[in-house]
Amino acid sequence: MTFPVVGMVGGGQLARMTHEAGIPLGIRFKLLSDTPQDSAAQVVSDVVIGDYRDLDTLRDFARGCDVITFDHEHVPTEHLRALEADGIPVRPGPEALVHAQDKGVMRAKLDAIGVPCPRHRIVADPEDVVRFAAELRGGGHEVPSGKGGGGRRAGGFPVVLKTVRGGYDGKGVWVVETPEEAAEPFRAGVPVLAEEKVDYVRELAACVVRSPHGQAVAYPVVESRQVNGVCDTVIAPAPGLDEALALQAEEMALRIAKELGVVGHLAVELFQTRDGRVLVNELAMRPHNSGHWTQDGAITSQFANHVRAVLDLPLGDPRPRAPWTVMVNVLGGDYPDMYSAYLHCMARDPKLKIHMYGKDVKPGRKVGHVNTYGDDLDDVLERARHAAGYLRGTITE
Repeated sequence: MTFPVVGMVGGGQLARMTHEAGIPLGIRFKLLSDTPQDSAAQVVSDVVIGDYRDLDTLRDFARGCDVITFDHEHVPTEHLRALEADGIPVRPGPEALVHAQDKGVMRAKLDAIGVPCPRHRIVADPEDVVRFAAELRGGGHEVPSGKGGGGRRAGGFPVVLKTVRGGYDGKGVWVVETPEEAAEPFRAGVPVLAEEKVDYVRELAACVVRSPHGQAVAYPVVESRQVNGVCDTVIAPAPGLDEALALQAEEMALRIAKELGVVGHLAVELFQTRDGRVLVNELAMRPHNSGHWTQDGAITSQFANHVRAVLDLPLGDPRPRAPWTVMVNVLGGDYPDMYSAYLHCMARDPKLKIHMYGKDVKPGRKVGHVNTYGDDLDDVLERARHAAGYLRGTITE
Protein backbone atom coordinates (compact mmCIF):
# COMPACT_ATOMS: atom_id res chain seq x y z
CA MET A 1 0.00 0.00 0.00
CA THR A 2 1.30 3.44 -0.91
CA PHE A 3 0.57 6.11 1.65
CA PRO A 4 0.40 9.76 0.55
CA VAL A 5 3.05 12.40 1.20
CA VAL A 6 1.83 15.71 2.63
CA GLY A 7 4.03 18.68 1.78
CA MET A 8 4.00 21.16 4.65
CA VAL A 9 5.23 24.68 3.94
CA GLY A 10 6.52 26.23 7.15
CA GLY A 11 8.48 24.67 9.98
CA GLY A 12 6.81 26.08 13.09
CA GLN A 13 4.98 24.38 15.92
CA LEU A 14 1.76 24.03 13.91
CA ALA A 15 3.64 21.91 11.37
CA ARG A 16 5.23 19.93 14.21
CA MET A 17 1.86 19.08 15.76
CA THR A 18 0.20 18.37 12.40
CA HIS A 19 2.99 15.93 11.60
CA GLU A 20 2.43 14.27 14.98
CA ALA A 21 -1.26 13.79 14.13
CA GLY A 22 -0.36 12.09 10.85
CA ILE A 23 2.00 9.52 12.39
CA PRO A 24 -0.71 7.07 13.62
CA LEU A 25 -2.26 7.16 10.14
CA GLY A 26 1.02 6.31 8.44
CA ILE A 27 0.98 9.62 6.58
CA ARG A 28 4.41 10.81 5.50
CA PHE A 29 5.37 14.48 5.68
CA LYS A 30 7.83 16.51 3.65
CA LEU A 31 8.72 19.85 5.20
CA LEU A 32 9.87 23.15 3.67
CA SER A 33 11.55 24.93 6.56
CA ASP A 34 13.55 28.13 6.96
CA THR A 35 16.24 26.52 9.13
CA PRO A 36 17.13 23.04 10.48
CA GLN A 37 16.42 24.35 13.98
CA ASP A 38 12.77 25.18 13.32
CA SER A 39 10.24 23.42 15.54
CA ALA A 40 8.97 20.91 12.95
CA ALA A 41 12.38 20.43 11.30
CA GLN A 42 13.57 18.79 14.51
CA VAL A 43 11.07 15.93 14.20
CA VAL A 44 10.20 15.46 10.48
CA SER A 45 12.58 13.13 8.66
CA ASP A 46 12.25 14.66 5.17
CA VAL A 47 13.22 18.33 5.45
CA VAL A 48 14.04 20.79 2.69
CA ILE A 49 15.68 24.05 3.79
CA GLY A 50 14.61 26.91 1.55
CA ASP A 51 12.71 30.13 1.01
CA TYR A 52 8.94 29.72 0.57
CA ARG A 53 8.89 33.05 -1.27
CA ASP A 54 10.92 31.59 -4.17
CA LEU A 55 8.79 29.86 -6.81
CA ASP A 56 11.55 27.53 -8.05
CA THR A 57 12.15 26.37 -4.48
CA LEU A 58 8.44 25.69 -4.05
CA ARG A 59 8.26 23.75 -7.31
CA ASP A 60 11.29 21.61 -6.41
CA PHE A 61 9.83 20.97 -2.96
CA ALA A 62 6.44 19.98 -4.37
CA ARG A 63 7.89 17.13 -6.43
CA GLY A 64 6.90 13.87 -4.81
CA CYS A 65 4.15 15.47 -2.69
CA ASP A 66 0.55 14.40 -3.10
CA VAL A 67 -0.80 17.63 -1.60
CA ILE A 68 0.60 20.91 -0.30
CA THR A 69 -0.60 22.60 2.89
CA PHE A 70 0.75 25.24 5.27
CA ASP A 71 1.49 26.20 8.85
CA HIS A 72 1.34 29.91 7.93
CA GLU A 73 -0.42 32.09 5.34
CA HIS A 74 2.57 33.96 3.89
CA VAL A 75 3.28 32.07 0.64
CA PRO A 76 2.68 34.51 -2.25
CA THR A 77 -0.71 33.91 -3.82
CA GLU A 78 0.70 33.91 -7.36
CA HIS A 79 3.12 31.10 -6.43
CA LEU A 80 0.25 28.95 -5.22
CA ARG A 81 -1.60 29.54 -8.49
CA ALA A 82 1.54 28.42 -10.34
CA LEU A 83 1.68 25.20 -8.30
CA GLU A 84 -1.97 24.51 -9.09
CA ALA A 85 -1.25 25.12 -12.77
CA ASP A 86 1.48 22.48 -12.45
CA GLY A 87 -1.21 20.03 -11.32
CA ILE A 88 -0.29 20.00 -7.63
CA PRO A 89 -3.23 20.05 -5.16
CA VAL A 90 -2.88 23.06 -2.84
CA ARG A 91 -5.13 23.02 0.24
CA PRO A 92 -6.38 25.53 1.10
CA GLY A 93 -6.11 26.87 -2.44
CA PRO A 94 -4.97 30.39 -3.33
CA GLU A 95 -8.52 31.66 -4.01
CA ALA A 96 -9.43 30.77 -0.42
CA LEU A 97 -6.12 31.55 1.28
CA VAL A 98 -5.97 35.13 -0.02
CA HIS A 99 -8.77 35.97 2.42
CA ALA A 100 -6.45 35.07 5.32
CA GLN A 101 -3.49 36.80 3.68
CA ASP A 102 -5.14 40.13 2.91
CA LYS A 103 -7.44 41.74 5.47
CA GLY A 104 -8.89 44.11 2.89
CA VAL A 105 -9.88 41.25 0.60
CA MET A 106 -11.29 39.36 3.58
CA ARG A 107 -13.45 42.26 4.74
CA ALA A 108 -14.79 42.87 1.23
CA LYS A 109 -15.75 39.21 0.81
CA LEU A 110 -17.41 38.95 4.21
CA ASP A 111 -19.40 42.08 3.43
CA ALA A 112 -20.48 40.55 0.11
CA ILE A 113 -21.78 37.36 1.75
CA GLY A 114 -23.48 39.21 4.60
CA VAL A 115 -21.22 38.21 7.50
CA PRO A 116 -21.21 40.78 10.35
CA CYS A 117 -17.90 42.57 10.89
CA PRO A 118 -16.68 45.74 12.63
CA ARG A 119 -17.24 48.83 10.49
CA HIS A 120 -14.19 49.34 8.32
CA ARG A 121 -12.61 50.63 5.13
CA ILE A 122 -9.20 51.00 3.50
CA VAL A 123 -7.68 54.39 4.34
CA ALA A 124 -5.15 56.30 2.26
CA ASP A 125 -3.36 58.49 4.83
CA PRO A 126 -3.72 59.92 8.37
CA GLU A 127 -6.20 62.53 7.15
CA ASP A 128 -8.37 59.73 5.77
CA VAL A 129 -8.27 58.08 9.21
CA VAL A 130 -9.70 61.28 10.69
CA ARG A 131 -12.49 61.19 8.11
CA PHE A 132 -13.18 57.54 8.92
CA ALA A 133 -13.40 58.34 12.65
CA ALA A 134 -15.88 61.11 11.86
CA GLU A 135 -17.97 58.64 9.86
CA LEU A 136 -18.02 56.30 12.87
CA ARG A 137 -19.10 59.10 15.15
CA GLY A 138 -21.94 59.98 12.82
CA GLY A 139 -23.08 56.42 12.25
CA GLY A 140 -22.43 54.78 15.59
CA HIS A 141 -25.06 52.38 16.90
CA GLU A 142 -26.89 52.94 20.13
CA VAL A 143 -25.63 50.72 22.94
CA PRO A 144 -28.59 49.60 25.08
CA SER A 145 -28.66 50.51 28.76
CA GLY A 146 -27.77 47.58 30.99
CA LYS A 147 -25.29 46.23 28.41
CA GLY A 148 -22.38 48.26 29.75
CA GLY A 149 -22.88 51.18 27.41
CA GLY A 150 -25.43 53.26 29.29
CA GLY A 151 -27.06 54.55 26.12
CA ARG A 152 -23.90 56.19 24.73
CA ARG A 153 -23.21 56.26 21.01
CA ALA A 154 -20.27 54.17 19.80
CA GLY A 155 -17.95 55.61 17.14
CA GLY A 156 -15.07 57.99 16.48
CA PHE A 157 -11.62 57.69 18.04
CA PRO A 158 -10.09 55.40 19.15
CA VAL A 159 -9.74 53.64 15.78
CA VAL A 160 -7.99 50.32 15.05
CA LEU A 161 -5.52 50.42 12.15
CA LYS A 162 -4.11 47.25 10.57
CA THR A 163 -1.67 46.61 7.77
CA VAL A 164 -3.63 44.50 5.30
CA ARG A 165 -0.87 41.85 5.07
CA GLY A 166 1.65 40.30 7.41
CA GLY A 167 0.32 41.02 10.90
CA TYR A 168 -0.08 38.41 13.65
CA ASP A 169 -0.09 38.22 17.47
CA GLY A 170 -0.71 41.95 17.75
CA LYS A 171 1.97 42.88 15.21
CA GLY A 172 0.81 45.19 12.42
CA VAL A 173 -2.08 46.44 14.58
CA TRP A 174 -2.39 49.88 16.20
CA VAL A 175 -5.10 51.36 18.39
CA VAL A 176 -4.88 55.09 17.74
CA GLU A 177 -6.46 57.60 20.09
CA THR A 178 -5.72 60.81 18.19
CA PRO A 179 -5.09 62.01 14.63
CA GLU A 180 -1.41 62.47 15.49
CA GLU A 181 -1.02 58.78 16.35
CA ALA A 182 -2.48 57.73 12.98
CA ALA A 183 0.75 58.36 11.04
CA GLU A 184 2.74 55.34 12.31
CA PRO A 185 0.99 52.54 10.34
CA PHE A 186 1.54 54.30 7.01
CA ARG A 187 5.33 54.33 7.39
CA ALA A 188 5.49 50.71 6.26
CA GLY A 189 4.28 51.75 2.81
CA VAL A 190 1.52 49.12 2.59
CA PRO A 191 -2.28 49.54 2.47
CA VAL A 192 -3.93 50.17 5.82
CA LEU A 193 -7.34 48.97 6.97
CA ALA A 194 -9.22 51.12 9.48
CA GLU A 195 -11.80 49.53 11.77
CA GLU A 196 -14.01 50.66 14.58
CA LYS A 197 -12.79 49.71 18.04
CA VAL A 198 -15.48 47.26 19.02
CA ASP A 199 -17.01 47.49 22.49
CA TYR A 200 -16.85 43.79 23.26
CA VAL A 201 -17.37 41.57 26.27
CA ARG A 202 -14.83 38.94 25.26
CA GLU A 203 -13.16 37.27 22.31
CA LEU A 204 -14.43 33.96 20.97
CA ALA A 205 -13.25 31.56 18.28
CA ALA A 206 -15.26 29.21 16.09
CA CYS A 207 -13.13 26.48 14.51
CA VAL A 208 -14.34 24.31 11.63
CA VAL A 209 -12.76 21.85 9.21
CA ARG A 210 -13.90 21.31 5.63
CA SER A 211 -12.85 18.69 3.07
CA PRO A 212 -12.69 18.98 -0.75
CA HIS A 213 -15.92 17.05 -1.21
CA GLY A 214 -17.75 19.44 1.13
CA GLN A 215 -17.95 17.51 4.39
CA ALA A 216 -17.51 19.87 7.34
CA VAL A 217 -17.39 19.64 11.13
CA ALA A 218 -17.53 22.33 13.80
CA TYR A 219 -15.81 22.34 17.20
CA PRO A 220 -17.48 23.99 20.21
CA VAL A 221 -17.08 27.77 20.29
CA VAL A 222 -14.31 28.73 22.72
CA GLU A 223 -13.37 31.80 24.72
CA SER A 224 -9.93 33.19 23.88
CA ARG A 225 -8.21 35.45 26.40
CA GLN A 226 -5.42 37.69 25.15
CA VAL A 227 -2.52 39.32 27.00
CA ASN A 228 -0.62 42.07 25.16
CA GLY A 229 -2.13 40.96 21.86
CA VAL A 230 -1.06 37.33 22.30
CA CYS A 231 -3.40 34.43 23.07
CA ASP A 232 -2.90 33.40 26.70
CA THR A 233 -5.83 31.14 27.64
CA VAL A 234 -8.51 29.23 25.73
CA ILE A 235 -11.56 27.80 27.49
CA ALA A 236 -13.63 25.12 25.74
CA PRO A 237 -16.53 25.55 25.51
CA ALA A 238 -16.91 29.30 26.10
CA PRO A 239 -18.45 29.56 29.57
CA GLY A 240 -21.90 31.08 29.82
CA LEU A 241 -22.32 31.52 26.07
CA ASP A 242 -25.96 31.61 25.05
CA GLU A 243 -26.80 28.47 23.09
CA ALA A 244 -28.39 30.43 20.24
CA LEU A 245 -25.35 32.71 19.92
CA ALA A 246 -23.00 29.72 19.97
CA LEU A 247 -25.02 28.07 17.20
CA GLN A 248 -24.97 31.32 15.22
CA ALA A 249 -21.17 31.48 15.50
CA GLU A 250 -20.73 27.85 14.41
CA GLU A 251 -23.08 28.29 11.45
CA MET A 252 -21.29 31.51 10.47
CA ALA A 253 -17.92 29.74 10.47
CA LEU A 254 -19.28 26.84 8.41
CA ARG A 255 -20.81 29.27 5.92
CA ILE A 256 -17.56 31.22 5.60
CA ALA A 257 -15.67 27.97 4.95
CA LYS A 258 -18.13 26.99 2.23
CA GLU A 259 -18.41 30.42 0.57
CA LEU A 260 -14.63 30.90 0.49
CA GLY A 261 -13.90 27.34 -0.60
CA VAL A 262 -11.71 26.55 2.39
CA VAL A 263 -10.15 23.10 2.56
CA GLY A 264 -8.64 22.23 5.93
CA HIS A 265 -8.94 23.96 9.28
CA LEU A 266 -10.49 27.42 9.52
CA ALA A 267 -10.40 29.50 12.70
CA VAL A 268 -12.85 32.40 12.83
CA GLU A 269 -11.86 34.83 15.57
CA LEU A 270 -14.88 36.70 16.92
CA PHE A 271 -15.88 39.58 19.16
CA GLN A 272 -18.88 39.04 21.43
CA THR A 273 -20.28 42.56 21.73
CA ARG A 274 -21.97 44.13 24.71
CA ASP A 275 -25.19 44.45 22.73
CA GLY A 276 -25.44 40.71 22.07
CA ARG A 277 -23.83 40.24 18.63
CA VAL A 278 -20.87 38.31 17.29
CA LEU A 279 -18.57 40.07 14.80
CA VAL A 280 -15.76 38.50 12.78
CA ASN A 281 -12.34 39.83 13.74
CA GLU A 282 -9.83 37.64 11.84
CA LEU A 283 -9.61 34.44 9.78
CA ALA A 284 -6.85 31.81 9.90
CA MET A 285 -6.79 28.94 7.37
CA ARG A 286 -4.59 26.47 9.22
CA PRO A 287 -4.51 24.86 12.64
CA HIS A 288 -4.77 27.65 15.19
CA ASN A 289 -3.86 28.47 18.77
CA SER A 290 -7.55 28.57 19.70
CA GLY A 291 -7.79 24.90 18.69
CA HIS A 292 -4.82 23.50 20.63
CA TRP A 293 -7.20 22.32 23.36
CA THR A 294 -8.51 19.70 20.92
CA GLN A 295 -5.27 17.67 21.18
CA ASP A 296 -6.42 16.32 24.54
CA GLY A 297 -9.97 17.62 24.88
CA ALA A 298 -11.68 16.49 21.65
CA ILE A 299 -12.32 13.09 20.13
CA THR A 300 -10.48 14.23 16.97
CA SER A 301 -7.96 17.07 17.22
CA GLN A 302 -7.81 20.03 14.86
CA PHE A 303 -4.48 18.68 13.60
CA ALA A 304 -5.82 15.21 12.81
CA ASN A 305 -8.86 16.67 11.06
CA HIS A 306 -6.68 19.05 9.05
CA VAL A 307 -4.65 16.08 7.81
CA ARG A 308 -7.84 14.21 6.97
CA ALA A 309 -9.29 17.22 5.16
CA VAL A 310 -6.31 17.97 2.92
CA LEU A 311 -6.22 14.26 1.93
CA ASP A 312 -10.02 14.22 1.41
CA LEU A 313 -10.50 11.51 4.04
CA PRO A 314 -13.70 11.35 6.11
CA LEU A 315 -13.49 13.82 8.98
CA GLY A 316 -13.37 12.78 12.62
CA ASP A 317 -15.73 13.55 15.48
CA PRO A 318 -15.06 17.06 16.88
CA ARG A 319 -17.01 16.61 20.12
CA PRO A 320 -15.27 17.25 23.47
CA ARG A 321 -14.16 14.40 25.73
CA ALA A 322 -14.78 16.30 28.98
CA PRO A 323 -17.14 19.06 30.12
CA TRP A 324 -14.25 21.56 30.26
CA THR A 325 -10.83 21.80 28.64
CA VAL A 326 -8.43 24.70 29.19
CA MET A 327 -5.33 25.53 27.16
CA VAL A 328 -2.76 27.99 28.50
CA ASN A 329 0.23 29.06 26.42
CA VAL A 330 3.69 28.72 27.92
CA LEU A 331 5.66 31.85 27.12
CA GLY A 332 9.38 32.25 27.54
CA GLY A 333 10.58 34.23 30.54
CA ASP A 334 13.81 34.62 32.49
CA TYR A 335 13.93 30.91 33.40
CA PRO A 336 15.23 28.90 30.42
CA ASP A 337 15.43 25.44 32.06
CA MET A 338 11.79 24.40 31.70
CA TYR A 339 12.53 20.68 31.76
CA SER A 340 13.51 20.81 35.43
CA ALA A 341 9.95 21.98 36.19
CA TYR A 342 8.43 18.76 34.80
CA LEU A 343 8.94 16.88 38.06
CA HIS A 344 6.79 19.34 40.01
CA CYS A 345 4.12 19.79 37.31
CA MET A 346 3.64 16.09 36.57
CA ALA A 347 3.65 15.07 40.23
CA ARG A 348 1.17 17.79 41.15
CA ASP A 349 -1.24 16.99 38.30
CA PRO A 350 -0.98 13.52 36.70
CA LYS A 351 -3.73 14.46 34.21
CA LEU A 352 -1.76 17.47 32.93
CA LYS A 353 -0.77 17.42 29.24
CA ILE A 354 2.40 19.34 28.34
CA HIS A 355 3.21 20.20 24.72
CA MET A 356 6.60 21.80 24.05
CA TYR A 357 7.79 23.07 20.67
CA GLY A 358 11.58 22.59 20.84
CA LYS A 359 12.18 26.35 20.68
CA ASP A 360 14.86 28.37 22.41
CA VAL A 361 13.36 30.17 25.38
CA LYS A 362 13.09 33.92 24.81
CA PRO A 363 10.99 36.39 26.84
CA GLY A 364 7.44 36.52 25.49
CA ARG A 365 7.96 33.79 22.88
CA LYS A 366 5.45 30.95 22.60
CA VAL A 367 7.48 27.86 23.47
CA GLY A 368 4.69 25.45 24.39
CA HIS A 369 1.26 25.04 25.92
CA VAL A 370 -0.50 22.96 28.54
CA ASN A 371 -3.93 21.35 28.43
CA THR A 372 -6.08 20.38 31.38
CA TYR A 373 -9.59 18.98 31.47
CA GLY A 374 -12.26 17.91 33.93
CA ASP A 375 -15.72 18.51 35.36
CA ASP A 376 -15.07 21.70 37.35
CA LEU A 377 -14.06 24.79 35.38
CA ASP A 378 -12.43 26.64 38.29
CA ASP A 379 -10.28 23.61 39.07
CA VAL A 380 -9.34 23.07 35.41
CA LEU A 381 -8.39 26.75 35.01
CA GLU A 382 -6.28 26.78 38.17
CA ARG A 383 -4.39 23.63 37.16
CA ALA A 384 -3.58 24.98 33.70
CA ARG A 385 -2.49 28.40 34.94
CA HIS A 386 -0.33 26.89 37.69
CA ALA A 387 1.44 24.53 35.28
CA ALA A 388 2.10 27.23 32.67
CA GLY A 389 3.32 29.63 35.34
CA TYR A 390 5.59 27.05 36.96
CA LEU A 391 7.11 26.10 33.59
CA ARG A 392 7.78 29.77 32.90
CA GLY A 393 9.17 30.38 36.38
CA THR A 394 6.61 32.96 37.51
CA ILE A 395 5.20 30.46 40.03
CA THR A 396 7.70 28.65 42.25
CA GLU A 397 5.55 26.56 44.59
